[in-house]
This record gives sequence, structure tokens and C-alpha cells, in this order.
Amino acid sequence: MTGTTDETARARIRDHYAERAVAASQARPAGCGCGCNCGPTASVEALDVDARGLYAVDETSDLPAEAVLASLGCGNPTALADLQPGEVVLDLGSGGGIDVLLSARRVGPTGKAYGLDMTDEMLALARANQRNAGVENVEFLKGEIEDVPLSDESVDVIISNCVVNLSLDKDRALVEAFRVLKPGGRFAITDVLFQGDMSRVPQALLDDPDAWSACIAGALEERDYLDRLRRAGFADAAVDVVNVYDGTPENTICGAPPLPDGVHLISGFVRAVKPRA
Repeated sequence: MTGTTDETARARIRDHYAERAVAASQARPAGCGCGCNCGPTASVEALDVDARGLYAVDETSDLPAEAVLASLGCGNPTALADLQPGEVVLDLGSGGGIDVLLSARRVGPTGKAYGLDMTDEMLALARANQRNAGVENVEFLKGEIEDVPLSDESVDVIISNCVVNLSLDKDRALVEAFRVLKPGGRFAITDVLFQGDMSRVPQALLDDPDAWSACIAGALEERDYLDRLRRAGFADAAVDVVNVYDGTPENTICGAPPLPDGVHLISGFVRAVKPRA
């Protein structure tokens, strides 16, 4: 980003998501007089408009209300990652913990789900949600996705929900993901991407720190994303488009404005594999 330092941008992102965590912690679901787990969450929706409807009611009905309220993202990576019992999963940028808790359910008691986040408020909320859900095969770690505090080849699957675009060093983040994956491990995330001629995207939008923390300005162009995955060592890199946004009030994400002809903002499922050899 022109005109700002990485540390300033990182602090802006951290503050943005700390505010989201506090808002979810303080929210009171209808019919619930407490800020803790209030039972079935079928009637609870994410505070973030873009995150509503990403999860089926039967997935979230037994989660703490705050886990659903704090949900942020552009997809449901746990449904797309084909998680299996006994696997170890790492969620990059785990926020309030919804995807970690759902992953823990899928991998079962013989598996484990890690959540990694750099924001103290989100980690506190996620750990409270874990306690309220009574889930034991989960661990939330403090750190940044460019420096994952796990050993080499310790993870079967990496998931993430609209977070890699926030990284200020995406190549480092992808190399770290490759490092901690076991041979044959899967990279299976959702993210916001651009498609088309990036030279047509207004520079003012790309330089806007608020647009960066809102998951827009840091988005990579699809082909660039795939090239970076390959350079990090991944194979079979691909993007499955989930939604294409035109920037109208009825069809936007993160408040993105309409873009010039020849370029689109999309949400997609980004997948790749760490070769066994």
C-alpha cells in the first residue's frame, strides 16, 4: 500500500477485527439474556452481512451464539475441504472460531483443529466459544499467518476464510502453509480475488487502508494467486468461483464499489496440494 507502512496497515487490520470481536461478545441474540452460550443458534445470524447464509442451520445450531455472531468470511471452507476423521486441521485467521469448531466436529476425537489469529480479542472470544461448546480437540494459537507457530509437516489440511488477502506478505504466508503441511496435505481455503485486468482497478482503491482491512484492496488477481501457490511448491492449484460481484448494493462484498469493465471481484474456493515426493 502506497503511503503507509506495513506495521501501520497491520495495526489497522488488527484494530478492525478487534472491534468485530468486541461487538460479537457484547451482542445479545434475541431471546437470550446472556453473553454466553445460549443454546441452539438457529435464529442467530452473523453480525457481518456478507457472512450470513454461509452455513447451514444444522451446522451451527449447537454452537455458541457468539461463534455465529462473530462469523466473518466469504465461504464455508469446512464444507469444501472434505475433512476426514483423525486429520489435523489448521485455520489461518480463525477469528471467533466458527470454522475451527466445525472442523473439530468433522475430524472427531482422534483428530485436532488449530486456530491461528493475531488479534487478542478474537482469541479470547474463540477460547470462550470453545469452552462453551465443550470441545476438547481444539487449540487456538496467537501468531501471524506469515510465521505459523507449528512444526514442519504437522498438518493434514489448511483452511482459511477470506484471510490470505489480508496478508502483507502473501508469498511468505503461502510458503509457511506449505511448510507446515504434511506431504499430500491439502490447502483448501476461501478468499476474495480479482479476475481480469488489474491495471483497470483504481489505484485509490488499492491504496485505501480501510479497503485493505475490508478484504478488497489486498485481493490477488486469480492467475497471480495460482502462480504464487506454484512458486511456493504446491501442485494442482485451482480456483472454483463461488460468487461474482458487480458492486451494486444488491451484489457486493465488503462494500466494494463497482469496478471498470474487464475486471471483477469474486469469492472463490482456492485449492492446492503439497506433493508427496
